[in-house]
Amino acid sequence: MTAPPSPLIYLSFDPSLDTDGVHTFDAVASTSAGQQAAVMAEVERVLAWASTHFADGPGPLDEGGSWFHDLQCTQEDGGWYTVSLSVSGTPAFGEAFSAAFAGAIGQGLD
Repeated sequence: MTAPPSPLIYLSFDPSLDTDGVHTFDAVASTSAGQQAAVMAEVERVLAWASTHFADGPGPLDEGGSWFHDLQCTQEDGGWYTVSLSVSGTPAFGEAFSAAFAGAIGQGLD
């Protein structure tokens, strides 16, 4: 059994479930330039976890993928950065994601 990932500080996910059973987790973090690298490291950790535990993704669910993601990064006026990460997947993926990142569901410092 692998150890759970360390807690996320910047990413806080809002979960949702659609009528087809697709689980979606959305996070937005807006930080100064000095914190941008830490936010991106958390994004990389989340995506690495997904790739490790669900190797049949990322890819479209209707084509057999178990998960996919959308990542948007923008630089705002005044040197602030906004990172938006949306991760969606099958029911099995959603349950595993919820367990692995339980502390980041509705939590964080975004």
